[in-house]
Amino acid sequence: MLSWGSAQSLGKFDQEKGSENDRPDFFGEDQLFVILEFEFGGSDLENMNGKLSSMTQAKSILHQVTAALAVAEQALCFEHRDLHWGNILVKTTKHKNNEFILNGSVNSVDTRGVHINVIDYSLSQLEIDGLTVSCDIANDEELFLGQGDYQFEIYRLIRKENNGGCPVDPNTKVHTCNCWSEYNPHSNVLWLHYLADKLLAMRYKTKAQSSQLKAVKNNLQAFRSEILSFSSATDALLHCSLFR
Repeated sequence: MLSWGSAQSLGKFDQEKGSENDRPDFFGEDQLFVILEFEFGGSDLENMNGKLSSMTQAKSILHQVTAALAVAEQALCFEHRDLHWGNILVKTTKHKNNEFILNGSVNSVDTRGVHINVIDYSLSQLEIDGLTVSCDIANDEELFLGQGDYQFEIYRLIRKENNGGCPVDPNTKVHTCNCWSEYNPHSNVLWLHYLADKLLAMRYKTKAQSSQLKAVKNNLQAFRSEILSFSSATDALLHCSLFR
């Protein structure tokens, strides 16, 4: 385990691996910390570029993420709202199938040797025991100014959809409200479109040259083309051609 007291080690880790977090020695001597220990969830999808065996694993990842979102939608009226590829962890598994329950029925996903975990619910919304739990990012303008990746466009698209029912100021042409408390499961669909785009752009150990892998790639491209027409991850899971 990396010692927090070793600034030199921390600097080396940041240079070799990269870190988006503040160095602990940045804080004062009286700063208190909490250490949480978790099961290894996997490596984030961004760092799996070039490490997945083929697009068959990409299809399984997409299927597993869609199923996870669908189950959460049905159970908790859930929106992730920040499902970029850094928040999808991938690890190997010996299980051939992952089971999930949707609408009372047991279903399964072919793992193709990979298991996914979805993390980071900082911006997420859910409903539980009659209460809506969410993060109000209406005033976090910096979140919507990012450029250079489709991820940042997704934030703006979600905001646009959330504001769809609001009146527009005739002078500024801007929506007069910025509501993040309403349930809009189509935001999960937007992130699935983003994910399909990333998976199609990734490198794989085995290129899609065989007829079988070409068919998988074509199916993923078809998914990317049609996914935005679905109202939610649940709708996509039940009716999208990729999962039939």
